[in-house]
Amino acid sequence: MIKSVEELNEKIRVCSESLGDKISGKDSKRHIVLCGGTGCLSNNSKEIADKFREIIAGKNLDDKVTVNQVGCFGFCSQGPFVKIYPEDTLYRLVTIDDVEEIVEKDIAEGTIVERLLYEEPSTGKKVTKQDDINFYKKQRRVALHGCGVIDPENIEEALGMGAFQGLKKALSMSREDVIKEVLDSGLRGRGGAGFPTGRKWQFALNSESDEKYVVCNGDEGDPGAFMDRSILEGNPLGVIEGMMIAGYAIGASNGYFYVRAEYPIAVNRLKIAIAQAREAGLLGKNILGSGFDFDCHIRLGAGAFVCGEETALLHSIEGKRGMPRPRPPFPAVKGLWDKPTIINNVETLACVPYVLREGAAEFSKVGTEKSKGTKVFALGGKVNNVGLVEVPMGTTLRELIYDIGGGIPGGKKFKAIQTGGPSGGCLTEEFLDEPIDFDNLVQKGSMMGSGGAIVMDEDNCMVDVAKFYMEFICDESCGKCSPCRIGTMRMLEILTKITEGKGTMEDLDALEELSRTVKNNSLCALGQTAANPIDSTLKHFKDEYLAHINDKKCPAHVCKKLMEYYIDPDKCVGCGLCAKGCPVDCIHRTEYVAEGHKLASLEIDAEKCVKCGSCMSVCRLKAIEKR
Repeated sequence: MIKSVEELNEKIRVCSESLGDKISGKDSKRHIVLCGGTGCLSNNSKEIADKFREIIAGKNLDDKVTVNQVGCFGFCSQGPFVKIYPEDTLYRLVTIDDVEEIVEKDIAEGTIVERLLYEEPSTGKKVTKQDDINFYKKQRRVALHGCGVIDPENIEEALGMGAFQGLKKALSMSREDVIKEVLDSGLRGRGGAGFPTGRKWQFALNSESDEKYVVCNGDEGDPGAFMDRSILEGNPLGVIEGMMIAGYAIGASNGYFYVRAEYPIAVNRLKIAIAQAREAGLLGKNILGSGFDFDCHIRLGAGAFVCGEETALLHSIEGKRGMPRPRPPFPAVKGLWDKPTIINNVETLACVPYVLREGAAEFSKVGTEKSKGTKVFALGGKVNNVGLVEVPMGTTLRELIYDIGGGIPGGKKFKAIQTGGPSGGCLTEEFLDEPIDFDNLVQKGSMMGSGGAIVMDEDNCMVDVAKFYMEFICDESCGKCSPCRIGTMRMLEILTKITEGKGTMEDLDALEELSRTVKNNSLCALGQTAANPIDSTLKHFKDEYLAHINDKKCPAHVCKKLMEYYIDPDKCVGCGLCAKGCPVDCIHRTEYVAEGHKLASLEIDAEKCVKCGSCMSVCRLKAIEKR
């Protein structure tokens, strides 16, 4: 039980030395750490760890080698990862079959297993250490501090990485000074809106009440987004500490984590971290002898996207249906159970300990004039290096996609990047050199959002992309206000007409009018931003809409009603593989004459074809095309 600042300092010193000895090798042991994020766990990371333990025990190496799982390494397309300390050797795409070789060669003989090292595509060179891989070189970990390094279920490793040093400093300051430090840092909310964090805290501090609350919004619902989940899985104590600092700053004694139930690993590690902090005396009554009381609680969301909106989230915590209410009053004045409440998302709270620990000036050194610090992105879609990245604000989209993301697979041409999820817009090649920050992305027709970044190439149909996001919005609309409930459905109907070749030019006018109506009259941000994907694709890719309407063609050959599969007789050798795999028996043999010779080929019956693509996937000669 840690009861004072002096005891915390001593505990941190011991834990820092222990973690340092582990990483540097001063403890004379080898340490195997494996990525324990959801992506790698779904790819047998836990089973690989168990296999390591089994083989190490069989070789009587238990006293010389440890095996632990840590948080997300970030480079998801190359996982599962295995890192070995103190050499810092990083192996990627590890399978259970590779474990024995790693133990025999690396652990027993000290020989690197070359075939499991990452190879830089640009140079062809094998890379031994994580920091030497291009994917990591331009990153800077602030919110992801400790992720991929510490065991998230071990409070001592978190203390060794600096946990609770920010809280310790905050408790030595006045509440006003803590808020001033956060204001001076320039930290803005990472949940999407980018509202200054310190200003929100100031509103709550100024609100008189017998009880106040801090809420962590972990209801991450954007398609392709996994930033908050990875932070909670990799260093939950960092977020808990951020919540505690916020609680001290506004005079709150209770905090609530609202996390979607689809994140069982994050929820479990959060529960463990809270229990360990309580046991250590770092949560509860009279923390560090300061007189500050604070405790954390967890509430699970059922996966409703609208509960990412703060008033809907508060209703859900209270046991009500998750629907937004008009503002004002804002939650900082009248929030959870009508008490002053501040709501920050996971990434925002993860940045707070850094601001207090290192100081506002250090945090604000990074970023742009109005967007300080770093931002975590879930980089996905048509990009070689899919994963979780944290970059300084001001990094360009080109650096994100090409330097970190490794460019577009197969040499395809970049078409657009969707930032901000369903609330954001698509940015084209002309914006690749634009710096990433809150205000600049909005000016260019998109938004930062919570940090989803989906890359699209020449094979994506932008009308279909707009339709995909509108389907999502229609499913997730709570239905409380008519503009969102009805307007988004009407927009989806029009987009569906266009993708089926039934659209008219009048439909484009209707889309633009509906877009304005829904944006200006919806109750919450879900409806107010629902039309952003439509607006941006209409602005930058109107020719694709016109092709669907006037030519009844989908230039990208994505919209099924406007495309068909065709077998090129000059390439086809009549092997019949495509016919064998066809689920509707729509491929038959035909004969034709070429240069006086009777030849056989295969032909697709367009009327029977369901356009599943199975024929194209099995054709070894690439004789089947879309047209």
